[in-house]
Amino acid sequence: MALEAFTEAIDELVECDPALYAPDCDFMVELERQAARVEAYVAASAAAFEASGVWGASGARSAVAYLARAARIPKALARRQVRLGRAMVHLPLAAAAWFSGQITGAHLEALGALRRPSTVALLERDEELLVRQAKRLRFDHFTRVLAYWEQRADAEGSEEGEAERHGRRDAYLASSLEGMWLGKMTFEAIGGAIVSNEMGRIEQDMFEEDWAKAKAELGRDPKADELWRTPGQRRADAFVEMATRSATRPEGGRRPAPLFSVLVGWETLGGPICQLAQGQALTPGSLVPWLEHVDLERAVFEPGGRVEVSAVARFFTGGTRRAIELRDRECSHEYCDVPAERCQADHIIPWSEGGPTIQENGRLLCGYHNRQRNQRPPPDD
Repeated sequence: MALEAFTEAIDELVECDPALYAPDCDFMVELERQAARVEAYVAASAAAFEASGVWGASGARSAVAYLARAARIPKALARRQVRLGRAMVHLPLAAAAWFSGQITGAHLEALGALRRPSTVALLERDEELLVRQAKRLRFDHFTRVLAYWEQRADAEGSEEGEAERHGRRDAYLASSLEGMWLGKMTFEAIGGAIVSNEMGRIEQDMFEEDWAKAKAELGRDPKADELWRTPGQRRADAFVEMATRSATRPEGGRRPAPLFSVLVGWETLGGPICQLAQGQALTPGSLVPWLEHVDLERAVFEPGGRVEVSAVARFFTGGTRRAIELRDRECSHEYCDVPAERCQADHIIPWSEGGPTIQENGRLLCGYHNRQRNQRPPPDD
């Protein structure tokens, strides 16, 4: 059986030490080519498996669900295999090139993305030309050819596609329970290029600094793993540097300095607690690299909830406001969690009724709940 012979051949290959062939450029290229051929066969088989319907006897709702469970592969991978297998039917020349190892599944996937009602006839006409380009060009250059082809084949659809891609731009950044910041970014082409180019420029500067530092310490050219930051760490630091430089752009702007709050006193269970002004807890040791660049305050909690705040270089509206922020941390409404820096300091007993502007008579309320609290009741009928 062909699968048994294939399994035996794979067994023989994996018994060989990869390090024996690693220095052989031709071996690696040929290995990639054969891997592409296997990937093509798997995709075609996955589509045929879906069409057979035999997976239904297992109770699975789809061929993708069956493959993901039975083969223990990510559902996204199973879905891609089936999708590419279907596309091969409509792109026979590309499928043949994939079966021969001259192109990869990524090439066929890119070609398949061009196929829609408005382009079917033109894609059939130009498939040979596009596959020929796929065989000879670098993949990124090939995708550029496809973009130009799409613009000519379906100008209206191409513009709509660009607008749709632009609409998918998204970004979020959220603090985890451990105080780390987690995020994701999706940019359209131009915005992504701007961010990527600037991040890359700063990252390269940081790499050269790391390299020079390691070379001075080692007395020789360092290896990549001997630098004190990984590429990922440099990219993260580059984003921080981009934001830091952004803060200096307005007139009178200055490099932002994190505000560390060192909380001590009866509520701290006998030990110091350090945190950012936004509330993320820190270890005392994490302050050390920043001591020359931060604002630092000391807050002492006293019985009864009063907070004595030391003089600092950065207040919002004075020490009283800062003490209320450190005490309340967020909007004091029970169903609200708007952070302190976005809240208003409100008098518990209104100023108009003689309420003093002191810590004990202050509380944090977000704009919505402050307006709600001060909203006049409707007039009596």
